[in-house]
This record gives sequence, structure tokens and C-alpha cells, in this order.
Amino acid sequence: MKEVIVATGNKGKLREFAELLKGVVDTVLSPADFGGLPEVEEDGETFEANAVKKARSAALLTGKPVLADDSGLCVDFLGGRPGVYSARFAGEGAGDAANNALLLSEMAGVPAEKRQAAFHCVIALCLPDGSCRTFDGAISGVILEEARGEGGFGYDPLFLVPEYGQTFSELPMEIKNAISHRGRAMQMLREALAADANG
Repeated sequence: MKEVIVATGNKGKLREFAELLKGVVDTVLSPADFGGLPEVEEDGETFEANAVKKARSAALLTGKPVLADDSGLCVDFLGGRPGVYSARFAGEGAGDAANNALLLSEMAGVPAEKRQAAFHCVIALCLPDGSCRTFDGAISGVILEEARGEGGFGYDPLFLVPEYGQTFSELPMEIKNAISHRGRAMQMLREALAADANG
């Protein structure tokens, strides 16, 4: 694929996407390349609904293929919350620190064996004709009682990947990208784009 817009204002996510798309997309564009795109209200009840809504509206506006994702943390003990509200768990405009603090307070006193969680990601690829395909990935882990690590963003410092014994914030970027929910959804996307190119 020649070029694709990644519909996000999150610089960390943009870098991650650019890295993950190397070799299958020549040019990764951002909303900033178009003077910004209108904010899309993420009012869907699922990650898929939000991802499709964001990607489709940007594709129709720009006339270019657009990728958008919606992802979040689903904590078993909290009945799957924060889920689609992960980015605004502590309220509209709340940052990572506030969201992490709220998660820790809601999980206070919960024993280790009941701290399971999973990151989920759905990536939507929408074309200017309005057609969309979705790809989803997930990774299971455990919510720690305190943050660990300096890298990553969002809930990464609290999310321990048991098989590595490290949080998403501690894992080297190339390992995180390979095993993360976004990495797994992206791998499915890469395979689909490669198949399109060869088809």
C-alpha cells in the first residue's frame, strides 16, 4: 500500500504504528498532515464500533485509506472495565496518571490471583468508498499494585506480562510490539495487506 493515514493524535501510538507498518506501507500520514481532522466522538459500545467510526469518517473526508484503532484494558475483577472508557476512565481529559491512580484505588486489596486483565485492540482499515475491514488482537496479563518501568504509555506500567516477568513499560519496544494487543492486530493487518499486494 502506498500510503495510509493513521487517525490518532497520540504521538506514542503514531510512532508505534509507523514502526509496525514498515515494509507494507510506503508512507504513514497523520491527521496533522491535513491540518488536523475533526474529533470523532467515540460513543460506540465496542472497540470495533469506535475504530470503524474513526477510520470511516477520516477516509470519507480525505479520500485516502485510513487506519484507526480503539483499544483498552479490560480488568476481570472490574467486570471488564475500563474497557472502551480506558482513555477517559478518570473522566474526560484525564491523563495517564489519573487513570492509573483510579485503577489502583479500585483494585486496592484485591489479591494477586484475582488481578487478571487483558489489553484488547481492534484496528479498522477503511477506504474512501466507505468499506472497512477490522483486525483484532489481545494479550493477557496481571495488574500490579504499583507502577514499574519508564517506557510505554497509558496503563503500561501497571500491566505485567507473566511470561516475561516485566510490565509493558519495562519490555524493550521490539518485544512489546511483537506481543502486544496492537502488535497482534497489526500482524493480521500486515498479512492482509501483503496478501492484497500479491493478489
